[in-house]
Amino acid sequence: QVQLVESGGGLVQAGGSLRLSCAASGRSLSSLAMGWFRQAPGKEREFVAAIYRGGSITDYADPVKGRFTISRDNAKNTLYLQMNSLKPEDTAVYYCAARGDTYYGGKSYSAYDYWGQGTQVTVSS
Repeated sequence: QVQLVESGGGLVQAGGSLRLSCAASGRSLSSLAMGWFRQAPGKEREFVAAIYRGGSITDYADPVKGRFTISRDNAKNTLYLQMNSLKPEDTAVYYCAARGDTYYGGKSYSAYDYWGQGTQVTVSS
């Protein structure tokens, strides 16, 4: 069983930055395809970014391209999401997700097997 714990959320002004972390336990991160999703109040959970097991290939949702960077440190069993130039519309609960049977998890939240509890990101205007 994989446990995922996010941290690093908070309140930030528009234009600011935050770095989210997701600590994995129960299984080596190197065996997992990873992703970040977010859910704003009243909206469906949406894809933010994904990274292949090896970390060499990444994928982003259009609204965050050029502003967010997903990365992983398999030695530390930790996934990251660096968020720059934050906008009020980035306000949401951010979740990390893992999938164990493939090199790339994809953009659909239903494809992921394991989820963290989420961390709140609030961007004020």
